[in-house]
Amino acid sequence: MKPMHNIPARGGLNFDETPFLAIWEITQSCDLACKHCRAAAQPIAHPDELTHEEGKQLIDQIAEMGVPIFVFTGGDPLKRKDVYDLIRYAAGKGVQVAVTPSATPLLTREAMFKLKEAGLVRLGISLDGSTPEIHDAFRGLPGAWARTIQAIEWANEAGIPIQVHTTISRHNAHDLDNLCALFEKLAIVMWNVFFLVPVGRGQQADLLSGEEFEQVFGKIYELSHRVSFQIKTTEAMHYRRYLLQHNLEERKMGHGSGHPHAAGHAYEPGAPIADAKTRTASWATRRVNDGKGFMFISHVGNVYPSGFLPIHAGNVRETPLAEIYREAPIFKSLRDTSKLEGKCGACEYKEICGGSRARAYALTGDPLAQEPCCIYQPKNWDPELEQKAEAFRHAELTPLVTL
Repeated sequence: MKPMHNIPARGGLNFDETPFLAIWEITQSCDLACKHCRAAAQPIAHPDELTHEEGKQLIDQIAEMGVPIFVFTGGDPLKRKDVYDLIRYAAGKGVQVAVTPSATPLLTREAMFKLKEAGLVRLGISLDGSTPEIHDAFRGLPGAWARTIQAIEWANEAGIPIQVHTTISRHNAHDLDNLCALFEKLAIVMWNVFFLVPVGRGQQADLLSGEEFEQVFGKIYELSHRVSFQIKTTEAMHYRRYLLQHNLEERKMGHGSGHPHAAGHAYEPGAPIADAKTRTASWATRRVNDGKGFMFISHVGNVYPSGFLPIHAGNVRETPLAEIYREAPIFKSLRDTSKLEGKCGACEYKEICGGSRARAYALTGDPLAQEPCCIYQPKNWDPELEQKAEAFRHAELTPLVTL
C-alpha cells in the first residue's frame, strides 16, 4: 500500500514533499534525431546508465514517496531491453507507469501488447504535424509520421490510453486545427501541447514570441471547447493565467460556469474523458512547475527540477530521491514564489503560474528570472521603475575602468 502521509484529505499533494509527476530518462539511446531534442540522444546507450537493479531501487523510492505518475522516457525507452521488466516491477509496487517511446521500427504491434501486459497505464507518443511533411522534417526521419499513426492504432487495439505530445514552434503553429481533426479520428485521450525550451537541439530561432504564445493560447482555448479529448500545456505555465482570465470573462458575460476543458490530469488513469463537465481537478489550479510537483531523473541518476532545466540537484546513487526533492537548494528555491524576479515576482498569478523556470534559465541563465515569453503586465508591475532598478544593479556590478 502506498504511504498516505503526504496526501491531504482533498486528494492534492504537498509539493514540498512529493511531486505529482516524476520522469525517468531510462536511456539516452535513440535512433531519431529530432530537432528539439533536449537529450541530443545517440544510437548507443551510455555505459554508465542506471542498471536494472538501480532502476528497481529507484522505483522503490518512487513508491515510497507516493508519486502518482511515473514516466519512462528517453531517448527511446524501447532501446532498453529490460523496459518491460521494469514496468512490471513498478506495477507490482503500485506505481502507475507511462512510457514515451520513439516511433522507430522497435515500436511494433507485438511491443505494444507486451507493454500492455507488463502493466503500462498510458502511452505518450509525439506527433508534431498533421502531415508527413511537417512531422518527418521535425523528427529527422522519413516515415516517422506513418509509423506514429500505426503505433496509435496498435495502442488502441491493445487498449492502452494514448496521450499525444506536440512540440509547438514556428514550424507547426499554423497546423493546430488540422492536428486536432486528426486526433479526433485517432481516439486519443489527451493532447499535451509542449512549448519549446531552446536547449539541446531546440533552437532559439524556433521559439515563439510572447505575442505568438498568446495567439497559440487563443487557438488552444478555442479548440478545447469543441474537442473530445483533454488538453494540457507543458512549459507554458502562463496558459493557466490565460485560461483563468477567459473563464472569468465568460462567467461575467453569463456564458455558463466557465471553460469545460480546464480539467484533467496527464497520465491519470481512470480520469473521465467523454464528459468534461464531470471533471473536478484543473491543470489551471494544479500549479505544477519545474521543481514544484515535478522532477526529472537522468539516465545516469542525476536529478533535476526538469529535463529542460539542467541544474544538478544530486544523484540517486549517492542521496535518497526524497531527500534530493525535498532538501536540494534549487528545488526549494523554485518552490518559493517570493524569490521570483521581474514581472513574475510581481504577478498576481504567480502562485498558479510562476512562468517557465526552464525557459527563463535557457534564455537568461537565471532560473528565477521572469518568463521571457509572457506579455502580461501584472497589476502591481511598474516597468519604468524596474528598468531604473536594473540599471542601478548593473552600475553596481560594472567595475570601474581606469586609464
